[in-house]
Amino acid sequence: MRFGAVLCLPLLAMATPAFSQANNSEDCPPDGTIMVSCYITVTGNLPTAAVERTESITEVPIQQSRLEGSLALVAGLQQFRRSDARSANPTSQGVTLRGLGGNASSRAILILDDVPQADPFGGWISWPGYDALNLANIRVRKGAGQVASGAGAIAGVIELDSKQNIDELDAGIAFGSRNSVDAKASLLRKLGDGTVSLSGSYAQGDGFIPIIAGQRGAIDRPAPYEQGGVAIRAVAPLSDNSELQANMRAFTDERDRGFDFSDSQNSGVDASLRLVNRTTRGWQWSALAYLQIRDFSNRFGAIGAGRNSVSLTLDQYSVPSTGLGARIELRPPLGDRAELRIGGDWRRTIGETNEDFFFTGLVPGRNRRAGGKTDTVGAFAEASFEPTDGLTLTAGGRMDRWNISDGFRKEVNIGGTVRSDDVFADRSGWEGTGRAGFAYQASDALKLRGAAYLGWRLPTLNELYRPFRVGADATAANEALAPERLKGAELGVDLESGDFQIGATAFVNKLDNAIANVGLGVGPGNFPGVGFVAAGGVYRQRQNLDAIDSKGIEIDASYTAQELSVRAGYAYVDAAVKASGAARSLNGLRPAQVPRHFANIGFSYDGRSFSGTVTARYVGGQFEDDGNKRRLDSAFTIDAGIGYRLSSKFRLELRAENLFDARVEAAIGGDGVIERATPRTMWAGLTVEY
Repeated sequence: MRFGAVLCLPLLAMATPAFSQANNSEDCPPDGTIMVSCYITVTGNLPTAAVERTESITEVPIQQSRLEGSLALVAGLQQFRRSDARSANPTSQGVTLRGLGGNASSRAILILDDVPQADPFGGWISWPGYDALNLANIRVRKGAGQVASGAGAIAGVIELDSKQNIDELDAGIAFGSRNSVDAKASLLRKLGDGTVSLSGSYAQGDGFIPIIAGQRGAIDRPAPYEQGGVAIRAVAPLSDNSELQANMRAFTDERDRGFDFSDSQNSGVDASLRLVNRTTRGWQWSALAYLQIRDFSNRFGAIGAGRNSVSLTLDQYSVPSTGLGARIELRPPLGDRAELRIGGDWRRTIGETNEDFFFTGLVPGRNRRAGGKTDTVGAFAEASFEPTDGLTLTAGGRMDRWNISDGFRKEVNIGGTVRSDDVFADRSGWEGTGRAGFAYQASDALKLRGAAYLGWRLPTLNELYRPFRVGADATAANEALAPERLKGAELGVDLESGDFQIGATAFVNKLDNAIANVGLGVGPGNFPGVGFVAAGGVYRQRQNLDAIDSKGIEIDASYTAQELSVRAGYAYVDAAVKASGAARSLNGLRPAQVPRHFANIGFSYDGRSFSGTVTARYVGGQFEDDGNKRRLDSAFTIDAGIGYRLSSKFRLELRAENLFDARVEAAIGGDGVIERATPRTMWAGLTVEY
């Protein structure tokens, strides 16, 4: 039996556990022995599919107190803005890969125990909601066409797997700069052949002033945050090979952008049931049903000259949404050289935005309601075959029927007349996803792989119906948006020699109908869908571009030698917009918020008494706007941590984010004002292990 209490998660993991899905403990140490490489059935998934041999996959160490901090170690993975969940607007935190950005909706799917995690209304990720979870694995599967993961994965899939079938107790607290607190507690307990786990997290801080020194005005102040979550999970065996998994989690997230009328509140509750059968001789299968409930609110203020005044312009006081879904997968027994996966899934999103605007002081003059519903129903099949030793061939496809319905937008003068009452026509269609690949194990050390693929993504309710503002800029929704469609290919090579591993992948993607925020005018003036835009502000609308062409290379490497480990990654992305019509001025430009270079390297030492980590990250320059006129400078940051074992049970830890306080530019307004991401932040904590 293994128990531990973690009071502060270090910046980098002191060790990367090797997790097993086998139900035996013959190789495990006796109870009371600490051995990080020995866990028993910590995830409840079906066995790894053979198709993954053909994919570019990055295993991410669980090594930060924040999930998004761990994912920052994946070169080429990015959110729309560089700021994290402590200071960013939640709606800017979509996640993508391979330069397929352009707006804040996720183009990579995040799934937890097979459940899609994107916000049902907006497609962004509520990152603080995952810090309370007991995670066993984080994997990033890059590229489109992953047919069994559902529609929308045009950039890849980020997989989170929960721990189970172990005994573990974690609890703790850490204190950081600017009166920051980060507290966590979790309990995993084996009950017979099942598991029950309960976990929670809480974080808060006074925050930093987002606007850089020298450009601040009287309105600027620190941007505080307060976030928390709780999760419960139970696993009950139904037979020797099957089990029922029940999950429920809830979170709350309150942030402020550093001036009046910039606050946001985001909360949610998720629940899911999954049946899994992992027999080794007969049919393997899984069946899943899930529910997501979200509510979001957000206020926007218009900033006066010199940043000495701010007035309320928009109050999105309630954006409720619901996600419903189900999934089934079957794997018939076909022998050692063949594998077949067949199944289907359904996902529904329902939501609306409720907002007041046209303010006189704090009194709104108008109200807007807008929203709708989307449904996607699909079926998939994926086959893998090994015609000879070392060679794996795969092919898969899925067809989806999508439907956008019940769309509406209504604006009224508060206490008076109806200004507009639009009901949008229902739309539907068919879209296909496909992937064909190969993997050739040329030797024990060398593997060659490649794939060609198709994928697609349905516009979110947010893109279709919800306008938004950032500073003086305003962006209108577009109920007529068409689905995005991607086609691409990749070739890769993996080399493993002893403790050294390196993989490289070259890719080329074309994203047709790419949804982007297209500039159509400048303030001052009134514009459709957003109202008044002040001087210096830009009016934009979400539109389908002709395409985004993206090509590049990704490299991941690691080396381990006893107590020392090294991880490094690099991604180069050459992306360009293809545009005509109203967006023709964007033709040949880079998509907004897409850097050309990503790089990181991390060193970790774990000795008997001392431990230490250093991680360096580089992100190249990128453009704030679609017109490539506002450039965000490149950023180089260093994080570091040290640990000292006070006794066999207690470890003291100190760590630093952005150790040298580098300026990481996160946004540039139409007036040239620059917003920064997290400055230097110091932490101290304690780890307890039993």
